Amino acid sequence: MEEQTFKIPNITCGHCTHTIESELKEVPGVVRVAGDVAAKSVTVAYEAPATRDAIVATLKEINYPAAE
Repeated sequence: MEEQTFKIPNITCGHCTHTIESELKEVPGVVRVAGDVAAKSVTVAYEAPATRDAIVATLKEINYPAAE
């Protein structure tokens, strides 16, 4: 299992992290998602078939793109 933290500049509140967590948990292979409002980040634990690219694409699709 892999775990990665993504910086999300437009996280402003708990609702933002809740939305991100809900959407990413629907990606097949995502095991755990934890948002951090103060750090403007989300940590995702995942395994196949989920990929970093699939997670980044989902974040972009829901208007919370990861910073490069």
